[in-house]
Amino acid sequence: KGAGDRMIAKNELDKILSENVLGFWQRRMVDDEQGGFYGRIDGHGQLHPQADKAIILNTRILWTFSAAFQLTRDPLHKQMADRAYRYILDHFMDQEAGGVYWTVDYTGKVVSDKKQVYAQAFAIYAFSEYYKIAPQSQALKHAVTLYNLLETHSLDKKDNGYLEAFDRQWGELSDVRLSDKDMNATKTMNTHLHVLEAYTNLLMVWDDSGLRERLKNLIELMSTRFISASDHFNLFFNNQWELQSHEISFGHDIEGSWLLCEAAEVHGEAALITSTKALAIRMTGASLEGMDEDGGLMNEAGPEGLTDTDKHWWPQAEALVGLVNAWQITADERYLTQADKTWSFIKARLIDPKGEWHWRVTRAGQVILDEDKAGPWKCPYHNGRALLELRKRLS
Repeated sequence: KGAGDRMIAKNELDKILSENVLGFWQRRMVDDEQGGFYGRIDGHGQLHPQADKAIILNTRILWTFSAAFQLTRDPLHKQMADRAYRYILDHFMDQEAGGVYWTVDYTGKVVSDKKQVYAQAFAIYAFSEYYKIAPQSQALKHAVTLYNLLETHSLDKKDNGYLEAFDRQWGELSDVRLSDKDMNATKTMNTHLHVLEAYTNLLMVWDDSGLRERLKNLIELMSTRFISASDHFNLFFNNQWELQSHEISFGHDIEGSWLLCEAAEVHGEAALITSTKALAIRMTGASLEGMDEDGGLMNEAGPEGLTDTDKHWWPQAEALVGLVNAWQITADERYLTQADKTWSFIKARLIDPKGEWHWRVTRAGQVILDEDKAGPWKCPYHNGRALLELRKRLS
């Protein structure tokens, strides 16, 4: 394994996964009073027990602990997955109109009932992962139901692609944004990437010819429409595929590079596997335009150059996997050397000895504490998944 054996050590990955990441969520986020998990811990480590509870946080907890249990066989990890699954079924599932709600309050009452396609995708992703450890559950049935809802309501049967969001009854919304930071665009790279990820995971447990066809469509769409001439992802479109932004997200580039490879491998068509591997190397190269000398991946750029040089936790996690994936494809040690540098950066700058990873640090290395340690967008999924992937890929 060359440099990988020296730097990214298996026992260190296991320790950070079990103690720093999973351990934090087990110790700090279980809501014994209201059920499920608390909605937020801020960047200073302060719990907000009455914060709203978000579907993204809960599905990502379900996915992470389901995936972790397959490696660790720790019964506590299974219990955490069971807890997340039950809470989602009891509080987030719309029993009448179908789909999952966006947020509930701390007692479990619905606050926002919109049907964000990104959220439905994460529910499919999480349910299909949970089914791997709880085959007796109804998780697969729920995942397939959500898949059918997306194919019915979100798939643009005229121009292809998936529309961004709907109201509770699957009607049109004027504001379809995922968050305040996003553009109000009806077709986004981010949602398509996570539908791809969800359909990949569902195909692992449900070998359906229709799903296989839809996954191939997504791989081809991501590899064409969403890739710019410079091998970065195009991020925002309208219904007719007119590009709405020239922003670059380095973290999404490197995350997409390996998720596309995984999707093609699961799909199984040889030509698709070959073409996505080639694309992954180009996308990895493009993402490295944002790689700083200290091993940290900067956040965003535009046509004129860097626009956000902060280093957020999740692009570092995705860079680890993307770089190791590129090394596995090419056997070029430079990718592994770069992964080692990113791992060193994560350990030095982002991992909080009190538990979990900080949201971001500035280019100068200053930790920014005014964003969550845990919350609607700060979940154990990017870093937990990266550690699990490295364990598999470097073992």
